[in-house]
Amino acid sequence: MTTPDIAARRALGACAALMVGALTLTACGGNANADSTTDGKGGKGSAKTSTAKIVISAKDGSTAASINTTGVKVSDGKLTDVKMTVAGTGQAVPGSISANGGVWKPKEQLERGTKYQISATAKDANGKTAAANSIFTTVTSANSFIGTYTPDNGTTVGVGMPVSFNFDKVISDKKAVQSHITVTSSSGQKVVGHWFGSQRLDFRPEEYWKAGSKVTMNIALDGVQGANGVYGVQKKTVTFTIGRSQVSTVDVNTQTMTVVRDGKTFKSLPISSGAPDHTTYNGQMVISEKFVQTRMNSRTVGLGGEYDIPDVPHAMRLTTSGTFLHGNYWYNKGNPPFGRTGTSHGCVGLADVQGAQGATNAKWFYDNSLIGDVVIVKNSPDKTVSPDNGLNGWNMSWSEWTAGSAA
Repeated sequence: MTTPDIAARRALGACAALMVGALTLTACGGNANADSTTDGKGGKGSAKTSTAKIVISAKDGSTAASINTTGVKVSDGKLTDVKMTVAGTGQAVPGSISANGGVWKPKEQLERGTKYQISATAKDANGKTAAANSIFTTVTSANSFIGTYTPDNGTTVGVGMPVSFNFDKVISDKKAVQSHITVTSSSGQKVVGHWFGSQRLDFRPEEYWKAGSKVTMNIALDGVQGANGVYGVQKKTVTFTIGRSQVSTVDVNTQTMTVVRDGKTFKSLPISSGAPDHTTYNGQMVISEKFVQTRMNSRTVGLGGEYDIPDVPHAMRLTTSGTFLHGNYWYNKGNPPFGRTGTSHGCVGLADVQGAQGATNAKWFYDNSLIGDVVIVKNSPDKTVSPDNGLNGWNMSWSEWTAGSAA
């Protein structure tokens, strides 16, 4: 990963040589910044060079430089000027020198698979100048991986919300990747990761998060090798807040949903679950998405042309496979099913009106729900939902969950 770029080196000049480590630039026949001094006998003494030592984090000729931590540091001196450009085009990369003159960093994250050039100068306490240069290429998309994660920074979520990563590459060194992601809670709850296959990693505590707690996710994947020749590029800290506790239980036997807020029954709503030939999953399901209105087409869930509704109101996703809790305005007004019988294709329906504007049960539940709230379905003739079908790892025992950890 450190093959020199010969053409780039020649562009620096035939008489220049960069020594990474000391990182002082010398010219043919002596130091380019050398002073001469006289000894006690009036003769010429040895040339004095700057004591400032510049280190560019991306070594000259490197081909997998970090897009996050590339920068310049100096010891025994202060940086006086740093220029970073996109090699070939000369496009400037904005950056700034720290107040103490010891560090320069780019203003923004670098692009992957891009060649850059850095030229830096510094002075020591005696005003003598040192210089360093580096031409390097950042890690490419083909040789790096990124994890798309939820929840987002600064959000407030329900007590069932796991931290979930989906990586864009197959991860073979799961231990290395998992050990560079830490999730902690102000509640003090122990948080453990679990791998679903080789591209998804979720984190959760043994029980639901404590209401009002703060959760911090530290992602330190930059430079971590997740597979042969494939490195992480993410380096950031994400924090989110756990809101009030809300767990709603759908009883298919009674076709009702009981909403429990902070341990107390808050509201009971009549629902219509899946019909006998399209039953609703049992189990603990987490609301992962909310849509005021969305289109639902049966072809997308393998049910042929049974339905295509362009404006389903107040829809909240419970599984990746297509289970929603949503409003229903197309029900038989002369024989409403809510609280009486299951009529859906596996979803949980609440009475609603077209356009999502009425003061309906569906609107009330939508307005009073957070991403991460838990919906439990019981007494359905269907099986328990798979833990990886949505954000539904709560359907695994703690021993099963921890057995799937690589750390």
